[in-house]
Amino acid sequence: MRKYIGEIGLTITAIIWGSGFVMSALALEYYTPYQILAVRFTIGALLLSVVFHKRLLRVDKSVLWKGALLGVLLYAAFALQTVGLQFTTPSKNAFLTGVNVVMVPFIALILYKRKLDTFELFGAVLALIGVAVLSLQWSTSINIGDMLTLGCAVMFAFHIFYTARFVRTEDAILLTLLQMVAAAAISWVTVIGMGEMSFSMEPKGLSSVLYLAVFSTTLAFLMQTVGQKHLSETKAAIILSTESVWGMIFSVALAYELLTFRMFLGALIIFIAILLSEVRPQLLKKRILPQVRKREI
Repeated sequence: MRKYIGEIGLTITAIIWGSGFVMSALALEYYTPYQILAVRFTIGALLLSVVFHKRLLRVDKSVLWKGALLGVLLYAAFALQTVGLQFTTPSKNAFLTGVNVVMVPFIALILYKRKLDTFELFGAVLALIGVAVLSLQWSTSINIGDMLTLGCAVMFAFHIFYTARFVRTEDAILLTLLQMVAAAAISWVTVIGMGEMSFSMEPKGLSSVLYLAVFSTTLAFLMQTVGQKHLSETKAAIILSTESVWGMIFSVALAYELLTFRMFLGALIIFIAILLSEVRPQLLKKRILPQVRKREI
């Protein structure tokens, strides 16, 4: 039951992040990328502090450094993605960010000797192919923006991996709150350092950035952290890769794009990847275990 709760939580996270593509595009018309990050993480930290302020009494050195590390990884990922987008195409930015789905199982293997699960690994590769079909425009040139975005994928991969490890022993809500505080602190240092302290008060701009702060940041990352308590890091990465699918769905629904066969095919491949990593092993267990028990008898 807990596994299903985790899967539902991460799916909702991916849906919220998918809806955020449209809101991000609108917010960028009124704010700089670094201003958006500062507002997102600050509101996230404030909302979580108000709702879960009693949990702050449980803060110790262990959860403090873990939350801070997640906050640094989170901000680094967003910053690299934002800067990278200025030098590369949105499609390549989306694809290269999605590469994190394949990086996660290898991080587990290299750092903690966790054996590669065949189905999860193949599902991760298949999900990456789906993201490529869905978003990539097949340009083979490589520039500084692509390299920065690849760095973003590395940061997101480590963020997903360490979130999965830390929630096993720490309070998931407290971890989310502390990483928001850390990311907000770094955001304001960046905004002040770049001299971007003049914020627009236009209603459209405010509504879009507030949506990103409340839903795409506070609620989404809270559900991600809690959801990862019940799933492996690789499965979490595969489910979160559906963000690109939901982004496409919202974009088509709001008439920003027209649905194409390529979009449909990419979404279908990602869906198959999830089924492969989740349903197939369960079917094998149902088939193999009874046979093993018969042999034992």
